[in-house]
Amino acid sequence: MHEQKILSERISELCRLRGISYYALAYKSSVPLTTLMHIIDCSTKNPGLFTISKLCSGLEISLKDFFDSEKFIGIEYESD
Repeated sequence: MHEQKILSERISELCRLRGISYYALAYKSSVPLTTLMHIIDCSTKNPGLFTISKLCSGLEISLKDFFDSEKFIGIEYESD
């Protein structure tokens, strides 16, 4: 599985677990909804650590907690 899909699934999973919509997450994290949706639909190749950090803030979790998932073990990286 590619990293974009893993990020998308992890954000979706955390939103579902916390009962928060994408709109609410975008608002709470100060990330534009369009940016969040591009991450969710995997059209953004590299959202950047700063953006992920802001999303973590909106989810009220640390970066460590965000990446503390078996989904990130053995991740496949695309080469350009």
